[in-house]
Amino acid sequence: MDKKIRTLILVVSLFFLFTGIANANTVEVVDINTASATELAESINGVGMKTAEEIVRYREQHGPFRTVDELTNIKGIGPVTIEKNRRYLTIGNKAGKHAQK
Repeated sequence: MDKKIRTLILVVSLFFLFTGIANANTVEVVDINTASATELAESINGVGMKTAEEIVRYREQHGPFRTVDELTNIKGIGPVTIEKNRRYLTIGNKAGKHAQK
């Protein structure tokens, strides 16, 4: 194979590799006070639909979360889950995907 073709293939491969890595690391912030159960389940690592529905039910019964750590009041969510997701969770950050307007 010609050296120019191999170099081109390498450059194109590296481009797609780094583009994929950059996209995989792009995670939007989710507002736990406004996101739907589906959005919560899709956004919070370790939280399925049933737990996401409990988050929504909890905030409907008790009002909006004052801190992200209040999620530990939901059965199935502990400190480890919160710490793994903390940088993606907010309670009104306007920069987030599901932030209040």
